Amino acid sequence: MAYYHLQETLLPSVPKNTKSGICIKNIQKLFIIYRGNYTLSGLCMKRHLQNEGSPIITIENLVKSFDETIVLHDISLTIHRGDMVSIIGPSGCGKSTLLRCLNCLEILDSGSITINGIRLARTNKKQPISKEFSGNAHLLRQQIGMVFQSYNLFPHKTVVDNVMLAPIVVQGLNAEQAREKAMIFLDKVGLSKFADRLPDSLSGGQKQRAAIARALAMSPSVMLYDEPTSALDPELVGEVLDVMRGLDRENMTQVVVTHEMQFAREASDYIVFMDKGELVEIIEEDAHFENPNDERVRRFLKRVQRK
Repeated sequence: MAYYHLQETLLPSVPKNTKSGICIKNIQKLFIIYRGNYTLSGLCMKRHLQNEGSPIITIENLVKSFDETIVLHDISLTIHRGDMVSIIGPSGCGKSTLLRCLNCLEILDSGSITINGIRLARTNKKQPISKEFSGNAHLLRQQIGMVFQSYNLFPHKTVVDNVMLAPIVVQGLNAEQAREKAMIFLDKVGLSKFADRLPDSLSGGQKQRAAIARALAMSPSVMLYDEPTSALDPELVGEVLDVMRGLDRENMTQVVVTHEMQFAREASDYIVFMDKGELVEIIEEDAHFENPNDERVRRFLKRVQRK
């Protein structure tokens, strides 16, 4: 039995059903590390063991259309607590729409979404939205933090005021409580010194980190990111990705739509490839990333790696 110490705490005992060495991430996140020539710097092999706990996100037969155009076709996916999942694929394949369905910014036509025990389900697009569905959608949104391509910060409010706003309005905290909470998360993303600045005085990377702090201030169970680095200059991308890596070490469940292939490969538990509204392939290993099963995935990866 081989043990590896990857800036983690070694597990005191190894479950009987593991195939090889095993280590633990923040005492909670189990992942298999295979022997041989596999390098730990590649795609993380941290896929949860089947008996390691119940899923936090379950998507079953999800369908979404706009007018007569089907943009998500029969999507099914299970994500466990603490997973970092990257969603990749060509533009227009439905990646962002999938995130928007998870956050109820778009309402699914049919199928079901369950997040942290809260379930939304419809049988068809014509089914009326019931009070129960609307109530569950409201509860589900409270489980999720969302970070968009654009930062969506209020320009006339300071950074800390932007982070404080939702806890005051939604959670009912007073100003003192909200500021204390906001400063914790601004410190987490490295912006505590910029708390009293206006957003226009920040760089793009700092604005996006402020947007992450704002989402975290609502204490979500899941973080969703829609191309969080696409609007940033290349030299600013790393500081945002570092924040996401830090949240991963803290076992935050994160789903990321991204074109950052190196980040997806190094930081993700697994990578989901989508094309034309379908979930085509799930990439779980470095070797799988180098030689995917589906021809569409191979063509896409060759194209983006040339850029």
